[in-house]
Amino acid sequence: MTMTDQPPAIDKEQLRRKYQEERSKRLRPDGNDQYLQIKSQLAHYLDDPYTPLIERAPKTDHVTFAFIGGGFAGLATAARLTETGIKDVRIIEKGGDFGGTWYWNRYPGAQCDTASMVYMPLLEETGHMPSEKYAHAPEILAHCQRIGRQFNLYDNALFHTEVVSLDWDEAQSRWIIRTTRGDEFTAQYIGIGTGPLHVPKLPGIPGIERFKGHSFHTSRWDYDYTGGDPKGGLMEKLADKRVGIIGTGATSVQCVPYLARACKELYVFQRTPSSVDVRGNGPIDPDWFAGIATPGWQQRWLENFTANQAGGSAEEDLVQDGWTDLSKRIRAKITLLPREQRTVENMRAAFEDSDFEKMEEIRNRVDSIVRDRDTAKNLKAWYGQLCKRPCFHDAYLQAFNTPGTHLVDTDGKGVDVVTENGIVVAGKEYQLDCIIYASGFEVGTEYKRRAGFDLTGRDGVKLSDHWARGMRTKHGIHVNGFPNVFFVQPTQGANLISNVPHNLTEAARTIALMVGHARDNGFKEIEVTRDAEDRWVELLLTGVGRMIGGPDCTPGYYNNEGREPGPAAKLNVGHPAGALAYFKYIDGWRRSGQFEGVQFR
Repeated sequence: MTMTDQPPAIDKEQLRRKYQEERSKRLRPDGNDQYLQIKSQLAHYLDDPYTPLIERAPKTDHVTFAFIGGGFAGLATAARLTETGIKDVRIIEKGGDFGGTWYWNRYPGAQCDTASMVYMPLLEETGHMPSEKYAHAPEILAHCQRIGRQFNLYDNALFHTEVVSLDWDEAQSRWIIRTTRGDEFTAQYIGIGTGPLHVPKLPGIPGIERFKGHSFHTSRWDYDYTGGDPKGGLMEKLADKRVGIIGTGATSVQCVPYLARACKELYVFQRTPSSVDVRGNGPIDPDWFAGIATPGWQQRWLENFTANQAGGSAEEDLVQDGWTDLSKRIRAKITLLPREQRTVENMRAAFEDSDFEKMEEIRNRVDSIVRDRDTAKNLKAWYGQLCKRPCFHDAYLQAFNTPGTHLVDTDGKGVDVVTENGIVVAGKEYQLDCIIYASGFEVGTEYKRRAGFDLTGRDGVKLSDHWARGMRTKHGIHVNGFPNVFFVQPTQGANLISNVPHNLTEAARTIALMVGHARDNGFKEIEVTRDAEDRWVELLLTGVGRMIGGPDCTPGYYNNEGREPGPAAKLNVGHPAGALAYFKYIDGWRRSGQFEGVQFR
């Protein structure tokens, strides 16, 4: 094709039919119930292979602020609280160190898929320069530990500890916290940042417990068995092994290239292929970084990244990645519409056109890389790019050109059964020495199950009852009837899924300012009013709903595995005007000092 040639016209009707055909193959009546909750005879999949348990005496003291979860949410919030002069912040974490997702995910090749400069929180405060555009897991974990050290969060932290109950003490205006380690202590305030990606799940495949070889979940990678290390060292112990990996989502996309180099035979069992675009990773030049790292640089980058996605008027794209590329394409299509034709329907059509073009590029990329035609055909994703978490990688597709690496496509049906000796697909048994489950984390299950605890607020009301018909908050942070509780997560706030840490760091600023205000003015309680909570929920419902994982998408965790999620899911949204509008709003809300809708007592 010459430079003057136009790309072939896209047959949109044919594509829609193909998308629906592929979606229909994967629909299952059991939805999220197809996955196993890891317990009883499968509980060993939850063991911590990284840090030994250290015995300690139960805590029976009092702290000003207790935060549940030692990932980015807890670290950012604790850091901001420490900056305001609140020193007794206690982080409670089920892992053996800080890091959250990045404590558990140490599989080979693990790295962020949003650029380090906007993904890793508190870079400016810690003075850390990411080593590459997309930092790998060891660097991100080390950064979490750096935050912990710099803000003196280790001394008060409780590791290998899970909360079992949280009860409001009305008389004392404080929370009673009980844990799996026998702790029963109190805190004036609590923050909750348990995150969506911390409870591993296994596929509900018959016979999974019968396999006589070795097996583990990717979030508990067994380097004693594989050899190698989280930094990407060759897994030399797999040189004579037949290994099967189940799952082809973001985790598999990152670790398959390392397995392909190491295994005698690698079988990648696929139900639905991921869309895999160019990553373009590379080292960050220290001289360039010194030039851009002027005061306020990371906040400018965060705002620029969001503006390039969420309808802003950014004149430049600082990050320049797959997320901003897709958004700029969509915005360009919408800009071509006459102003009077910019209806919701026409904007959705423009979105679809942009997505069709992008996905055609991604499917054509498969053909340009993968040599075997049948393998290439089966690696093509037939759905919209935002139906599943978009993936970006420069070695995953290439791995299927490696001798000994085999794609076992199940045509949307999944694995039939696990036997004592391996895995059966379409009646054929693949004999294996090891099975690796890249099956992800629980997302669509109820909040109490994922968190591992419930909250009992004013008048004995349970959070699970307050949210029985869907999540209800103001800003995604405050819940009426649950004073001095702060949720740190994206939903009902910005809901910026492409870069979750931006949501978390903004919430951290809000919380620290409010707690500092209460301390300076002698208040004991902070609580959103029922009216303010109701009005925020009403505002959320004026939006167009979620733009990712729609009901017409192929099943996945973005759309409740293709099942109707029920009316409560309508509340799993963000600000109706988008993430950029929310961040501007919450900044003004904080700066006003009025804290509209929240009572201090």
